[in-house]
Amino acid sequence: DPSVRDLVAEVRPDVVLHLAAQMSVAVSAREPLLDADINVVGTLNLLEGIRALESKTVKFVHFSSGGTVYGETTDLPADELTPVRPLSPYAASKLAVETYLPIYKQLCGLDHSVIRLGNVYGPRQDPHGEAGVVAIFAKAMLGKQPLKIFGTGTDERDYVYVDDVVEAVVKVTESSLAGPFNIGTGIGTNPNRIFEMLAELCDYEEEAVHVAPRAGDIEKIYLDVSKAKSELNWSPQISFENGLKTTVEWFRQQTD
Repeated sequence: DPSVRDLVAEVRPDVVLHLAAQMSVAVSAREPLLDADINVVGTLNLLEGIRALESKTVKFVHFSSGGTVYGETTDLPADELTPVRPLSPYAASKLAVETYLPIYKQLCGLDHSVIRLGNVYGPRQDPHGEAGVVAIFAKAMLGKQPLKIFGTGTDERDYVYVDDVVEAVVKVTESSLAGPFNIGTGIGTNPNRIFEMLAELCDYEEEAVHVAPRAGDIEKIYLDVSKAKSELNWSPQISFENGLKTTVEWFRQQTD
């Protein structure tokens, strides 16, 4: 919505954490124009609002996608120097915004940083829709609902707990470094394993149904976070096992 420029003018923010997005890879494959309108044009509306502030210095943190911008790569775990090869319109739109930020640095002195996130999970995650396999599985299992896994379930992603992500965001916001910074764990985990772990935590005894893979999904990606460790003094603290336990407990409280 172009009126976001008026909101920026009214608020005159010191920091903008830009998380708003069309976040579904599958939707982007079906509707690439919609994806670009939201993720690229929408971001430009926001940046133009910041640019119009003129003398005001704003810290802008863009949340990009470590899970998609590298595409299919054998350089695993992928670090920030791994060639980017987007395979979906969603990945392309996230990467496109990254390329705009140095331009706005020249245009209006924008202080910016880029975070390339792994797959974030944890309490309060929306269990509806296509994203967020941990939330989707946990909610369904606690409700004894049937579950499906796309493809063979052997594809791997880097799952990072939300509290660790928040800590990274704080450190990036306080930094003058542009990045990009991978924020993940460096460990790949597949849906079959997640299903097994959550089934044990949720006392779920049904089997998953495997269905056709989704367009644009990547077979394997996990992230090297050495740069965030050395430049931001950040590293993930929550193990996947403990993160799943906390997440399941939160969802269980919502269903009691």
